[in-house]
Amino acid sequence: MRGRLSRLVARYLAPKLYAASLADVSPQALLDAGIRGVILDLDNTLVPWSSDRLSAVEREWVARCLASGLRLCIVSNTRRPSRLKALSQELGIPCVRAGKPRRRGFRQAMLLLDASPATTAVIGDQLLTDILGGNRLGLYTILVRRLSHREFIGTRLSRLAEHAIFSYLQRHGHRPWE
Repeated sequence: MRGRLSRLVARYLAPKLYAASLADVSPQALLDAGIRGVILDLDNTLVPWSSDRLSAVEREWVARCLASGLRLCIVSNTRRPSRLKALSQELGIPCVRAGKPRRRGFRQAMLLLDASPATTAVIGDQLLTDILGGNRLGLYTILVRRLSHREFIGTRLSRLAEHAIFSYLQRHGHRPWE
């Protein structure tokens, strides 16, 4: 039973890659891995939670990705669709409002990106939405550190479960952000 649980946790909740931030994810490394489309989480990945402002670092990273030929799409659970749309328009990339970790939003994004699961990466700050959703479809999942500790109350609660999952993953050989 323990081996089966370990395999399930690794399959669905362990990211393929840990990165301290978006800036630490190399567009060239993604291309070298066969990635052509990138699904980006919004809150605490691209911008701090509930923020309308992109930092120069995230803006530059998006520009580097687009210049390298990667296609990007924002997929977010935000309750403010007008904010999501404004930020996606500002960056010149499409967006999908979705209930992650459900697969529907990820599939919509892949259609917009003209990408398959084998050529799509998901970058986000949460195991239970971004990583779980991406892993359910066999996408290349990348977990980044959250930009801010300020979060939606539901996210703060899921962070408690995330902490336990991280401990489990570390006991089984995963070394986040080393």
